[in-house]
Amino acid sequence: MHSFRFGIRLKLVVFSSFLFAIPWLGYQYVWELETYLRIGQEQTMVGTARAVATALHERPALFDSQSAFLSDVKPGTDLYAYKIAYPIQLDGKLDDWQDYQALMLNYGEQNLIDQVQDYDSQSLRFAHMVGQYDRYLYAMFNVIDEQVVFRPNNSLRIDRNDHLQIAMTDENGQFQRYIIAPYKDGWVNAYLLKNEIESLQPDKPETRIQGQWRKTAEGYVIELRFPLAMMSSKIAFAIVDVDDPVSRQVEYTIGTANPSQEDSLGTVLVPSPEIENILKGLQYSNARVWVVDNHRRVLARSGQIQRSSGVQSEITYSNKQSWWQYIENEWLFPLYYRILTKPPADFVDDLQNAYALKGQDISQALDGTPSTLWRISPDNKAVILSAAHPIYIDKKVMGAVVVEQTTNGIRTLRNKALEKQFHFFLAVIVLGTLALFLLASRISWRIRKLRDETEDAIDTQGKIVGQILPSKANDEIGDLSRTFNSVLVKLGQYNAYLENMASRLSHELRTPVAIVNSSLDNLSSENQSPESRQYIERAKEGIGRLSKILTNMSEATRLEQAIQNNEREIFNVVEVLRGCVLGYQQVYPQRDFVLLLDNKSTTNKVTLSGAPELFAQMLDKIIANAVDFSVDRSLISLNLQYTEKHLSLQISNQGGVLPDKMQHQLFDSMVSVRQSQVTEQAHLGLGLFIAKIIAQYHQGEISINNLKDHSGVVVSLNFIL
Repeated sequence: MHSFRFGIRLKLVVFSSFLFAIPWLGYQYVWELETYLRIGQEQTMVGTARAVATALHERPALFDSQSAFLSDVKPGTDLYAYKIAYPIQLDGKLDDWQDYQALMLNYGEQNLIDQVQDYDSQSLRFAHMVGQYDRYLYAMFNVIDEQVVFRPNNSLRIDRNDHLQIAMTDENGQFQRYIIAPYKDGWVNAYLLKNEIESLQPDKPETRIQGQWRKTAEGYVIELRFPLAMMSSKIAFAIVDVDDPVSRQVEYTIGTANPSQEDSLGTVLVPSPEIENILKGLQYSNARVWVVDNHRRVLARSGQIQRSSGVQSEITYSNKQSWWQYIENEWLFPLYYRILTKPPADFVDDLQNAYALKGQDISQALDGTPSTLWRISPDNKAVILSAAHPIYIDKKVMGAVVVEQTTNGIRTLRNKALEKQFHFFLAVIVLGTLALFLLASRISWRIRKLRDETEDAIDTQGKIVGQILPSKANDEIGDLSRTFNSVLVKLGQYNAYLENMASRLSHELRTPVAIVNSSLDNLSSENQSPESRQYIERAKEGIGRLSKILTNMSEATRLEQAIQNNEREIFNVVEVLRGCVLGYQQVYPQRDFVLLLDNKSTTNKVTLSGAPELFAQMLDKIIANAVDFSVDRSLISLNLQYTEKHLSLQISNQGGVLPDKMQHQLFDSMVSVRQSQVTEQAHLGLGLFIAKIIAQYHQGEISINNLKDHSGVVVSLNFIL
């Protein structure tokens, strides 16, 4: 397996990742800029709230009619007339009130005004709210009454049955009382009572108070409407329950306040049309503006928070998209918005139907200190900023102006800025990385080219067979290429000297060897003592071995020269093998030789392109090794296998095995694994080296391995036909 290489290209790609620090810094810069934009938005909203409050300072008439001067507000007694979007159809079905169910107040035991017996919640309780549309005040009562008792048809009294009492101060500040007591379901009007406090006698009908009384399975529903001009700011409603149609005794009276006592009346706060007119121009200010009294009740409101995004961000749309817009919309923006967040198209507004406001900013404003507050919408989609400023009347805080905006505009501007920055960053990163990658590829290609030229210039035996072309580039790699070329030239000259040294040495030594050999022959022809003759014989044996060594030293060089000058011919491999095997049986009678041929080798003419005499010389070297490493009377087999594209010859012998990790080194020059001992033959480790040279000449490969049972050695020759 190849180990992982941390190459130049990969290194430059890794180092180019530091380019991502540029978008990170830009991203941090835009976030920091957004922080300052929010601070600026906060200051702007405080200024807007101050400007609106300035228009409301020292105008007590705007607050007096709204009962803002009360020191305390009692929930359920002091009512708030929520501004209704559409007129209520007085049909007693409460369908038009469904959007305002959260604003309805429940009245029960805690709102008892009078009772004759112990209170039973199933006997009487009701839900109630008031609302304002145009110049009218609407009221609804959903009454739970287990026994509904209407006014008898022939009765002049209106208080001995279930009825509704209304008490208010009119436009002139006069205390007035009314009763609604119908004969049956249907359209109803009120009766104005006489001025006597204890009297419940009707004075005259009041047609301005009109509505619908409808009986239900659990009780009845009352819907009313009367002009706001009838009253100032004080009012009370009370439901009177009569359950016994015989005795017609009043059992319970539950209401917002006691309608018989003027000083106990509650107030009703109606959103101020005067203040709304002042705020009307602010609906174009891209903000929602509230005006609250010192009890936090809403006096007026302008604008919608869904459209109050703060900073305006113009977005242009076109039916036709350019190719760049297509790339942005389809590829780039989806990638960018994995990090960025789009402002929500819609979010939950928890103050949409609010009639009273809460918050630390409002509390501080009512204490006389302008303040701001950041909050998140209930669905965590939008961030809302509110700024509150006090309203002064006679140096007293009588209310506050609250201005609200979301940060959607700032977020949109931030996203646009980051979109453009990301375009630039992406271009820098892509082009920078591509340039570095191309540079690294160019450098790597030149280095690999230099490496390949170096490898091809020297073969596996260390012989120089090629050259390195010097580069003309004036950089470090070009200088390295020229240095390698110079080194290779010098090594080639030195190798040529070494290659020729063997033949030169052999040539130079043959003359003195011949002189010594002839001198010994002359000495041996003379009469010598036995001892002298013994020394002469030993000297002649030494000269013979020295001559054999000189011959072996020049054999490889002569073989290479012969191969270079040899002309190829087509020869029959089987015939060469058979002739060689017959010769080996005569030369090595102590060994048994066998030639094994497969069916295809027997029936087909197996041929190779090369030189038969060289092929036989290769076999001689292999067989000589097999004989040297085998035992007497052992078998040496030659097994030939033939296919249309491949020829395989395996030569195996019984005897000693190869040392570990020596199989690939035995074919190198001057390598031998024979034991160091005196033999008749001189071995320089050139036999298998010569066999490899001849095998390569015949387009073949040679290898040597131990037999599987470790009983001997097998030499494998594979030729491509």
